[in-house]
Order: sequence, then structure tokens, then C-alpha cells
Amino acid sequence: MNHIAEAPVTLHRPAKPASVTAERWSVADVQALLDLPLPELMHRAQTVHREHHDPTHMELATLLSIKTGGCPEDCGYCPQSVHYETGVAASKMMTAEDVREAVLGAKAAGASRFCMGAAWRAPNDRDLEKVEELVRVVKDEGLEACCTLGMLTGDQAQRLKDAGLDYYNHNLDTAPELYGDVISTRDYQDRLDTLGHVREAGIHVCSGGIVGMGESRAGRAGLIAQLANLAPYPESVPINHLVKVPGTPLADEPDLDPLEFVRTVAVARITMPKAKVRLSAGRRQMAESTQALCFLAGANSIFYGDKLLVTGNADVEADQDLLKRMGMHTTRAHA
Repeated sequence: MNHIAEAPVTLHRPAKPASVTAERWSVADVQALLDLPLPELMHRAQTVHREHHDPTHMELATLLSIKTGGCPEDCGYCPQSVHYETGVAASKMMTAEDVREAVLGAKAAGASRFCMGAAWRAPNDRDLEKVEELVRVVKDEGLEACCTLGMLTGDQAQRLKDAGLDYYNHNLDTAPELYGDVISTRDYQDRLDTLGHVREAGIHVCSGGIVGMGESRAGRAGLIAQLANLAPYPESVPINHLVKVPGTPLADEPDLDPLEFVRTVAVARITMPKAKVRLSAGRRQMAESTQALCFLAGANSIFYGDKLLVTGNADVEADQDLLKRMGMHTTRAHA
């Protein structure tokens, strides 16, 4: 797996009728935004951002891996897959006591949302019972609770809602036509079906993608168009920069131009104006200037803490310093 193959990009529709809408953004329209001169694109993104958000506010979210490694999926970017030799050992699920300690630490550091990730294709009922307990731990400490556990059935989504889950993360990763170049153990419709189940249960949707996997600008346009045309579009949109982990098929991808990442953030803001647009994986490798441009382009949420599942994250003190120098402050605002 080297470079993602080029292909015409079209939109795929969720199977659930409640998630189907008239197309708001064509792929061509999204690519036209990406193609704008950067000063014009930034102006448009900042204008939209100010219409819906306080541009000086930044949401802080923390991500914890509650069950690491041993995943049967073959996502080409993921060090937790059993298909690749990356040095990540499989572990058992964390206890409620250990998770509570992590939640209290995140809360003390200023986080308002706590996301728990588990390396599963899909949870079984026994796993889900343990996760329900962990959701209640997060809620007991007054933080928003988010999970990313793989694919869900409708009944499982409802159980998580009943436990108090606020958000469910399930990224689309890339454009529909490029998905098979990244993963072969499930298809795009599986992703859309899970998002449909989450919506039907009344849980907020957190869904975004990964850039820098060898896709073209047209491929990035296809991803953003797919997200923007969900009905409704996600309340949270994490934009991840590929973290090239040795041992994974995408480890040797060429570096993405940082301004392409900024463009992707700006277009996500324009097409999904009310969403929290989150800088997620890859911030550790980003220059402060790139992050600052992303904030100006409309990113108003960051994952905050020393680790994202199993890959390193930006330093907490460095984050605090950058936000302070930019005159920004944190908020507990809800999506």
C-alpha cells in the first residue's frame, strides 16, 4: 500500500432514510473551495467561523485508549492492527478505577470532553457492559463522554445513549472511492450504517477523516463533501494528519504540504459551519505556525494530553503556551 489510487469521487448515501438529504455540497464545489487562493479561503472560513463561534474560544478534549492493540481490522494507518508489526502489544480493558483517575487528571488540566477508544472491529455485549460503566464514570465527574469502539448495532447505540454517552466517534477516514485502498476488512457502507445507528439513538456524531494518506486534493474534497452532506452533518469533525508509524503500510507516504492541511480545515469550517472542527492526530509533528493558521481557519477544538490512543500528542504545556500567546482561552461550550 503506497499511494492512494486516483478515482472519480462521488457521494455515498447512508442506508438509513433519516440520514439522507438533498446534496448541499457537490464534490466539485468543495474542490473549488480548496482551489481558492489561500488568503481568500482563509477570509471565507474566518467569516463563517465568526458567525457561529467565538474565535477566541478553544475546546479541549482528552482521548484515552481503554483497550489497546489486537484489532482484527487492517486499516493501513493503524499501529493497533494485528496485521502489522508495530510493537504495540494487545492489552485488556482498563478498570473503572484507572479510568476515573485519568478523567480526574483530564478535568484538572482543563478538558471538557473525555473520549475513550477501544481497538475492536465491533464490541460484543460483554465488552459493551464494561464500556457503559466507564461512560457513567466520565459523567459522574462532570465531563462530556465520547467513545470510539468500532461498528455498532442499533441496540448497542441505544445502550450507550442510556448510559449517558454524549458523542460517538466513527471517522469516515477518506473519500468513498479511496476507502478500499486504506482498508479491506470492512466497507464504506459499514461506516455509514454505524453513523445512522448513532443518530437514531440520539447520540451526537463525531466523524472526520485523515489527510496525508497519499490522496489528491480531489480526494480530500470527496471526504469533506461526504461529511458535509450527512443529515445533519457531524457536531464534531476531527481532522487528522497521518501519523506515519513504522510497520504500517502508510509509513513511507510523502509528507503533506502543511498548507494543504490548513486548506482542509478551512473548507471543513465553511461546509460545516456549526460543527466543532478538531485538530486531532498529527499535531505533535506540526509547527506552531501551522496550528495557529488552523485556528484562524476555524479549528476550535483540540485533543489535549500526552497521547492519542498509542501515538504521541502535542505537549500540554506547549498547548497552553500557544493558546495564551494567541490570546485564546478554553471553554466548556457544547456542540
